[in-house]
Amino acid sequence: MRSGPGANYPAIWHYERPDLPVKVVARHENWRKVEDIDGASGWIASALLSDRRTAILNGSGIQNLYADPSATAAIVWRAESGVIGRISKCRQNWCLFNIHGQTGYVNTRSLWGVGPNEEIK
Repeated sequence: MRSGPGANYPAIWHYERPDLPVKVVARHENWRKVEDIDGASGWIASALLSDRRTAILNGSGIQNLYADPSATAAIVWRAESGVIGRISKCRQNWCLFNIHGQTGYVNTRSLWGVGPNEEIK
């Protein structure tokens, strides 16, 4: 991550965690200004970003993942807050969350990287 939109700006952060979700908050040519879960922001070359949608389990403690998009559905497994997973099939405040092949539905209130009522097919 750089302090400005260009390779001539100093690097201010180096991300190593795969699939880390970031929010794009501005665009300038082939650069994107992004913000991470901790509020750090800066510029990253768009070629270094992926279109793959990911999110982080937010909150504290263990989070439930459900068989269906409902808090009354069977709990299929649990994961620790801070875990990164891939998201798909988001609608009505629920997303299918995939952590290395283990999947379950999570309410968007428990995810950083997905907006409320955001739909993803």
